[in-house]
Amino acid sequence: MRTIVKFALETAMRRGEILNMEWKAISLKRRILQIPLTKTDTPRTIPLSLRARELLLALPGKDGKVFPIAADSVSQAFRRACKRVDIDNLRFHDLRHEATSRLFEMGLSPVEVATITGHRDTRMLMRYTHLKAEDLAKKLG
Repeated sequence: MRTIVKFALETAMRRGEILNMEWKAISLKRRILQIPLTKTDTPRTIPLSLRARELLLALPGKDGKVFPIAADSVSQAFRRACKRVDIDNLRFHDLRHEATSRLFEMGLSPVEVATITGHRDTRMLMRYTHLKAEDLAKKLG
């Protein structure tokens, strides 16, 4: 579960996309992942951060599904983990929200972030951002 959570935070991928990943769609050398099935029915290629690549390299086996786990099992394990550390009202999908915000904090443009996350509508993408006025002030000089 820990690896799935870390991977979600590195890639901004949806739970279903992560669980449908197959090793044959990953190029660790090029640091990319092909996602043929997405919520929007639009295949996309996701760049993998160095950390995401490290997480994948540490996994056993390199054949078939990367995470051969049922979606419901992941959701239940996530809820139990949150409960253990007294975190209320956090859903797995909130990791996508956080990851998208982090991409903006890294300085990526909306077009770059949308390419990674698969958002086709920038209005929908912007609801994932939590830009801080202090950070924007620093950019302004």
